[in-house]
Amino acid sequence: MNGVPLSTLNIARLLWVVAALPWGFLAQAADSSPVVRDEIQHLLTYLEGSGCQFFRNGEWRGAVEAKDHLNQKYTYLLKKGLVRTAEDFIRLGATKSSVSGKPYQVRCKGTKPVPSAAWLSEELSRYREER
Repeated sequence: MNGVPLSTLNIARLLWVVAALPWGFLAQAADSSPVVRDEIQHLLTYLEGSGCQFFRNGEWRGAVEAKDHLNQKYTYLLKKGLVRTAEDFIRLGATKSSVSGKPYQVRCKGTKPVPSAAWLSEELSRYREER
């Protein structure tokens, strides 16, 4: 390696850096508070149990599939350190498709479709009022 011998100290430093890398990602992923994580988990659970349909990329999908999809987006956003509030999650992950750019919609039995951002924001407000 460029003629520089690896001393025991340099090897120890290198091992420390390599070992610390995953912790840096975890620390970044854990930026949101327990309250925010609880609110987002509530929204995902609420969607899953709603029995509503979720419009994404030209198809109506079931609530369980929608919850799984939004949970994947949430995990991705956490890893990027982009979620500090439940509103961040709604705006960045649960409003529109990152593939097509088209808005998500929610349609519950007997109601017209509404934008997912409005549907989730309304539930978030109700949830906060109850706590």
